[in-house]
Amino acid sequence: MSAWVLPDHIADVLPSEARHIEELRRDLLDTARGYGYELVMPPMLEHLESLLTGTGEALDLQTFKLVDQLSGRSMGLRADTTPQVARIDAHLLNRAGVTRLCYCGPVVHTRPDRPHATREPLQFGAEIYGHAGLEADLEALELALACLKAAEVAEVTVDLADARVIRSLLEGLSLDRAAMVRIHAALASKDASELRSLTRGFPAAVQESLMALINLYGGAEILSEAQMLLKPSPMLREALSNLQWIASRLPKARVTFDLADLRGYSYYSGARFAIYAKGASDALVRGGRYDEVGAVFGRTRPAAGFSLDIKELVPVIPVQPLRAAIRAPWGDGADLRDAILGLRKRGETVVCVLPGHESEIDEFNCDRELVHAAGQWVVKAI
Repeated sequence: MSAWVLPDHIADVLPSEARHIEELRRDLLDTARGYGYELVMPPMLEHLESLLTGTGEALDLQTFKLVDQLSGRSMGLRADTTPQVARIDAHLLNRAGVTRLCYCGPVVHTRPDRPHATREPLQFGAEIYGHAGLEADLEALELALACLKAAEVAEVTVDLADARVIRSLLEGLSLDRAAMVRIHAALASKDASELRSLTRGFPAAVQESLMALINLYGGAEILSEAQMLLKPSPMLREALSNLQWIASRLPKARVTFDLADLRGYSYYSGARFAIYAKGASDALVRGGRYDEVGAVFGRTRPAAGFSLDIKELVPVIPVQPLRAAIRAPWGDGADLRDAILGLRKRGETVVCVLPGHESEIDEFNCDRELVHAAGQWVVKAI
């Protein structure tokens, strides 16, 4: 095999796309800062027991493992930054009140999570800790929408669900983990025959509710249907009420519901959301409430947030034109160097043409040039 061939689902990012991704990264971080979120930079690798504590089997399987040559302990390359941010909130900051944190950096997966996906996403996310009210859920969702707007993502749809819906229906049943996984999978794939087989022997009200759950997706009418069709309980009423409250405060967004969407069911503790956009094959953003995320670090705190892969934004947003640059001749004269330095200090991109390369293709879309006229260096249109 050639030395330059990369592993499957790993790719170089070339200049034009890399510039676009970097501009998006800055826009998203600036948007989060505008909401009061502080940037943190967790390490790329940690001791395995810290990195995977409380995260579940799914993240364990997605994590590359290695041995620390200094200590001999097992280490892992992070596959998700959220647990690391929870550790920072719990042990390093240890604040009593509300804490807002954001992050942006690469994560690495042992396998792609869907066809054609990269194994090296550039994960951006934001987390708000310390407030149990729905205001935090709404703020996380509003920030996610603001980030997509800053990235010029058009025609988005917010899809809402709540982890407590399925929990309310299965409450009181003695089910092992394998049975729970199969039921969740049948609901997620909306496989009615499989679900009916798995729930044979359940109380009639529970089985009927689970079968009804498969078809509870669509517009605002879904919440009313759920109240009529699902086995009633205080937990279910609270979940549906919370979804209604959040949806009513998104007047400018297209909102749908899918109460059988159970992706991350073992992680989320309340309302959760996915944001879709025209041209994207899957959700661009996923988030919600996960109050138990810090419990394994010895500090249970209310928490809500979201994450996205910046690389996945690029195919669904308008192609960004290159920022025009200035072409300048190469020279070691003090006046020329001062003129170039002054332009760069003002934020201009100045590309010096090295001797013998005057005819090469201009990658930076230079629309002006620095020329010597009337005893001084001036910028003129090309």
